[in-house]
Amino acid sequence: MGVYEELQARGLLAQVTDEEQIRELVNTGKATFYIGFDPTADSLHVGHFMALCLMKRLQMAGNRPIALVGGGTGMIGDPSGRSDMRKMMTVEQIDHNCECFKKQMSRFIDFGEGKALMVNNADWLRDLNFLEFMRDIGSQFSVNDMLRARCYVNRLENGLSFLEFSYMLMQGYDFYMLYQKYGCCMEFGGDDQWSNMLAGTELIRKKLGKDAYAMTINLLLNSEGKKMGKTVGGAVWLDPDKTSPYDFYQYWRNIGDADVIKCLRMLTFLPLEQIDEMAKWEGSQLNQAKEILAHELTGLVHGNDEADKAQNAAHSIFMSGAGSAADMPSVTIAKSEFAAAPDGKLDILALLVKAELTKTRSEARRAVLQGGVTAGDEKVSDIKQSWAPEEIPADGLVLRRGKKSYKKVLVAEGE
Repeated sequence: MGVYEELQARGLLAQVTDEEQIRELVNTGKATFYIGFDPTADSLHVGHFMALCLMKRLQMAGNRPIALVGGGTGMIGDPSGRSDMRKMMTVEQIDHNCECFKKQMSRFIDFGEGKALMVNNADWLRDLNFLEFMRDIGSQFSVNDMLRARCYVNRLENGLSFLEFSYMLMQGYDFYMLYQKYGCCMEFGGDDQWSNMLAGTELIRKKLGKDAYAMTINLLLNSEGKKMGKTVGGAVWLDPDKTSPYDFYQYWRNIGDADVIKCLRMLTFLPLEQIDEMAKWEGSQLNQAKEILAHELTGLVHGNDEADKAQNAAHSIFMSGAGSAADMPSVTIAKSEFAAAPDGKLDILALLVKAELTKTRSEARRAVLQGGVTAGDEKVSDIKQSWAPEEIPADGLVLRRGKKSYKKVLVAEGE
């Protein structure tokens, strides 16, 4: 089975242009391809995960990936799938986010000499001459065709700025520049990017008379992942300071029964034959499949040692009931924070927020009143229950929200 056929078998491909040419390039390891990442935050998240796994898979087959970070397009913001305009970021924020991306991508992609490339479209977009660009590139685009593009549908009803309308031209120009600079002939992206991707392939063919190809991946975790990639504390980030390895593990361990085999196929590097056998599992065996999925993906993002720690902590908490497991994620609160609170104590609502088990005190209040919060081995029913620092055990107070969200609260020795 060639790598192209494997992508198909794993359910990764949604639609392609020029399938036979793409199949030949990918299977022979001759494709130079790119995927774009707009730096809207200082960390990649679950929504980027499939794209990174795909790049890794294709690089392993000899193909050359280009990770394009949007230092230029990030100044506009992709309107695809949005009902409002993105918040404008400063150049400094964008550049900082781009640097953060490269560190995280290096866990997946080999950027060694002659291997993958990290390219920033700020290099050609930020200093463009507007009139020259519009004469040379804008003249190649039909406004009628652009207005029919899926990426603009949601925005046309509520108002679409010309700034965002120009995003398609920018993304098409990216492909055009990558083709000329690096011989990049293929773009991968989510199905919500199809119109933008076609714009690039057509621009290259019109301007250069050359062939370029586009392929969308069935982004379970980009298209669907925009709703999937949420936890109690917010988005599921790849940065361990934003989403701990334990929480990352737990996210995948708690995935729905209907999604576990699909995620194993799309995201892990386990042999398809092994996954096909797991597809026959039922009942409690599905929990074993979820553990395999969680360990594989946590290992990819954070390394096998962290994956082992997360799994051991989960086993300790959920199987043996040892709520003070050493590898459980924790939050440390300074004594000065207690001193600043009324009576020198922090109430359960404050602890839940500081532990990031809830986002707000209002959410914490609802969780307590609904009977879903425990501290240590006791259910908390009083929203005014509070603790002084000396009342927190030396090895930590374990807070639990619901059945699956835990955090250990520690008190800093100093002030």
